[in-house]
Amino acid sequence: MDRLFGTDGVRGVANSQLTPSLAFRLGQAGAYVLSKEHPHPRIIIGKDTRISGDMLEAALIAGICSVGADVLRVGVLPTPGIALLTRTLDVSAGVVISASHNPVQDNGIKFFDSTGYKLPDAIEDDIERIVVSTEKPWETPIGGEIGRVIEVPDAEARYKDFLKNTVGRLDGIKVVLDCANGAASFVGPKVLQEVGVEVISICNTPDGVNINAGCGSTHPEKLQKAVLEHNADLGLAMDGDADRLIVVDEHGTVLDGDFIMLICALAQKGKGKLAQNAVVVTVMSNLGLHLALKEAGIAIYETKVGDRYVMEELIRTGAQLGGEQSGHIIFLDNNTTGDGLLTALQLLAVIKERQLPLSKLASQMQRLPQVLLNARVQHKERLMKDDRVLTKVQEAEDLLNGTGRVLVRPSGTESLIRVMVEGPDQQKLKELAQEVIDTILLCDE
Repeated sequence: MDRLFGTDGVRGVANSQLTPSLAFRLGQAGAYVLSKEHPHPRIIIGKDTRISGDMLEAALIAGICSVGADVLRVGVLPTPGIALLTRTLDVSAGVVISASHNPVQDNGIKFFDSTGYKLPDAIEDDIERIVVSTEKPWETPIGGEIGRVIEVPDAEARYKDFLKNTVGRLDGIKVVLDCANGAASFVGPKVLQEVGVEVISICNTPDGVNINAGCGSTHPEKLQKAVLEHNADLGLAMDGDADRLIVVDEHGTVLDGDFIMLICALAQKGKGKLAQNAVVVTVMSNLGLHLALKEAGIAIYETKVGDRYVMEELIRTGAQLGGEQSGHIIFLDNNTTGDGLLTALQLLAVIKERQLPLSKLASQMQRLPQVLLNARVQHKERLMKDDRVLTKVQEAEDLLNGTGRVLVRPSGTESLIRVMVEGPDQQKLKELAQEVIDTILLCDE
């Protein structure tokens, strides 16, 4: 069977693949594995706004309490807010119920250790081993040893204060904030307003089913229109759990995480604050980012896709800034995971300091043509080893003749295979990417 944990916890269709019974078992196993050194462990739980969150939260809480651990419940809060509280409160672990940018029918469960970092593969394997077996290595508590639920009423305020303390005043900047009808809907507008930003909020009325629906970082069309309508300086697009950021400049042009990383890296280098004079990127980052960083004399460390792998490389190298083209940006000197609101504040601080429009700052990088297509499949792991797929990928690379590259990878969070082709000719890239996609779909039958 495929591994239960993907690159960002356990994901699946809520109440079908990710069932309450699975959530209950994950709560038990996670609490046991992550709390072995604590006589009476406490685990913090937060969630995004999707309708299945209440159901899975109840099951997780029951599982955690059934092994004798207490639950600190914070309700709706961005994933990076849970990471912050996990490392600043006296808890053994943290849990987030969210499927990030995925549609409403999906949900996910991911764990943080007591320091606020995502779990390494080895610990996830320990949890998974218990979940999929009939193993029950803990003593069943009774009476007063059963865990209890404790509400955390100031969770949002703690996260908001943390964010505000990373920047100074940002008066004079007008933004449109797309909250994706997700976890940023409540705290996002507040924190920006409290540092002096003029905020026009859109997609900030979650109803349980409209999360990421035609909005947020994966659907910036509404944001582009709103930026132009309101004559804003820029637009900020979160995803469902607010751990990523995509921006729109004053002309309505969408700028991804590569541009954000470059702008922030150059600003930090200019002030002598870029740790190790380096940035960590993934294999998906545009070659234009590589060229711009090299021209600025900034070292580049490359890793496979997934912000957990960016984090591992940051720790290994001592760098502090890294991220993904998708908008997961990590400022390791501030937080232990990607943080959309933190990234927004850092970017706004650069704009305020440089007194330049976002389009001018973004012009420091020239993006090379890149085509990204997805194939929804049933057997993504098997397809990655299929000789027919491998042959087609090699044929596409041969046709590029050293002027570009082809990257094929399974999604860590969805039943998708992603195909990225990069090179000088946009039309040729589209054709090559589609040929690879067609082969993948044919082989999946």
